[in-house]
Amino acid sequence: MQKILIIGSGFAGVDAALSAARLRDLQGVSADALEIAVVSPAPILGMRPRLYEAKPETLSPSLTELFDAIEIRYVQGVVERIDTGARTVDYVDAEGTVGTLDYDRLVLAAGSRLFRPDLPGLSDYGFSVDSVEDAVALDKHLHALADKPDSIARNTIVVGGGGFTGLEVATEMPGRLREILGADVTPRIVIVERAAAIGPDIGDGPRPAILAALEELGIETKVGSGIASLDAGGATLSSGERIEAATVVWSAGMKANPITTQIPGERDNLGRLIVDRDLRVPGVAGVFATGDVAKAASDDEGNFAAMSCQHAKRMGAFAGNNAAAELLGVATEAYHQRPYVTCLDLGAAGALFTTGWDRQIQMTGEQAKKMKQEINQVWIYPPRPNKAEVFAYAVPANVVDLS
Repeated sequence: MQKILIIGSGFAGVDAALSAARLRDLQGVSADALEIAVVSPAPILGMRPRLYEAKPETLSPSLTELFDAIEIRYVQGVVERIDTGARTVDYVDAEGTVGTLDYDRLVLAAGSRLFRPDLPGLSDYGFSVDSVEDAVALDKHLHALADKPDSIARNTIVVGGGGFTGLEVATEMPGRLREILGADVTPRIVIVERAAAIGPDIGDGPRPAILAALEELGIETKVGSGIASLDAGGATLSSGERIEAATVVWSAGMKANPITTQIPGERDNLGRLIVDRDLRVPGVAGVFATGDVAKAASDDEGNFAAMSCQHAKRMGAFAGNNAAAELLGVATEAYHQRPYVTCLDLGAAGALFTTGWDRQIQMTGEQAKKMKQEINQVWIYPPRPNKAEVFAYAVPANVVDLS
């Protein structure tokens, strides 16, 4: 038996598994001859792009029936060690037992993590929406505010970071606080961004529309200053300014899962493994990297895949296909993802939809909001556990083509 092992059941890992299973089926090879296994902490797909929304506990669809439908083996556990020489992976299961899995091809799809600097008080008083568990903790905290006396601090939320995630968190919070605390409450939402402008990575083109939405929602911005420390009463900024707040949400920056350090390959400053166009890790036999742990060229113009589900899903499909192709003796397919879009949720102010790496605005307001809801509630979800539907979905070049 030959074996493909996929580490991670996020967007890249799931689509890698589905695509590999599709090619196995096309080649008439049985699951007994080519095993496809996924190892991750839980058999769920956390809807990370939606975790700024209410009810985050509902945003983790199960993968069990999907994997069963196309004969993918699932192994529940946390990977602790990768030995690329022996082609083995050690993991710890839910009971604390150590197990070992061997592979012929490894697809590393372990995702990314929120960058958490060593700021005083961040680990004790800061919230995030980096994982389902983090988002649930924030949601419980917000609901608990209803038991506290009305005050400016209770009604204030500080968001650390004015990038994509920070903007979506901040623009959602006025509505969430009013739903929890009452329609007559006046929330104070403050975005703190170290750069000289909000949305530093989003670019100058969309910024006026973003700033207009923030003004419409009454959201304050503090640019050119960062959060220096947190405590139970709020945040102190690097400028010395103090903001009294019961809630601070950290959203500034992402890093690849540190498990990439166990692969003897070149990495970028975000910890992502440099991969070739087939998503192999050069110089490391049998290893592919995909999604947020990989730095891959998405086109021939010098653009690289972003840490986003849009890129992760398609990269995953190519990586899974190519891992299977090598074992099945068929041609691999070079990853490409020329169309690039962004759809930024702006809460009650609608949304912003752009195309191209220069982010040309195509839609704003309610029209863009409908697009965002379609993406969040339909497009990023896996297919139903029906073999024919799964394999129609899993064609690598068609995965998440938003053009």
